[in-house]
Amino acid sequence: MMQNAGVSEKAAVAAVICAAGKSTRMNTVKKKEYLPYGKEGMTVLGASVTAFALIPEIESIVITVPDDPMLGEDTARKALPAQLLEKDAYPKILFVKGGKTRQESVFNALTYGLDGNAPDYVLIHDGARPWVSTSLIRKIIEGAKKHGAVIPILPITDTPKETEIPLEYLKGNEPVLLKRHLKRSFTGIAQTPQGFSFPEILDAYRKAQAASALASFTDDAEVWAAFYGGVWAVQGEPENRKITFPEDLS
Repeated sequence: MMQNAGVSEKAAVAAVICAAGKSTRMNTVKKKEYLPYGKEGMTVLGASVTAFALIPEIESIVITVPDDPMLGEDTARKALPAQLLEKDAYPKILFVKGGKTRQESVFNALTYGLDGNAPDYVLIHDGARPWVSTSLIRKIIEGAKKHGAVIPILPITDTPKETEIPLEYLKGNEPVLLKRHLKRSFTGIAQTPQGFSFPEILDAYRKAQAASALASFTDDAEVWAAFYGGVWAVQGEPENRKITFPEDLS
């Protein structure tokens, strides 16, 4: 069984690891979360889950998996270190079928995976971010305890612009009109894990689902902000990048 490192102020914390996507941009036979990572025998998903399993306050980890017999729970289990799945292993590992979008998958994890045994706080993380550090996870837990909602962000080096229509229209080589010239010093790139007080983020997701609005949100912080207001930010880590394309694994 794994030995855990300490975190201050005991509170029940759960983690949701999002791994229900189809990895269409990877152009590989396997889903990116199931690909080999680092040392022999480890996978991308295994590394992501292990980082959270090392935190003693995290009592349960819910992994969202595709609703596909070839890519679902059985395959996800094979991608995890065996010790995480032992009968008396801590934290408890649960699996929930994902939805058509990431936000639907998170909704399933919060409602079907955690609602019956509600934690005080929940961290929501991309399964394709295997380089997440335990220090960042601890920082997010402490931030969620203090503020209710906190995410890691990274500064950007280029000057951001907002366009009137989606940037996909640039592919046709036609110019698009700029709507706003954003201040680089006040603009950052969001990462995961994103941490929240569990009752409020669950309620926010339920309200978004009831309003048929889940598809309009791109991350969990937006869902919180729509129904509960302020989200706080801490400094993210450049190493905590997300695997999207095959070259991201190198």
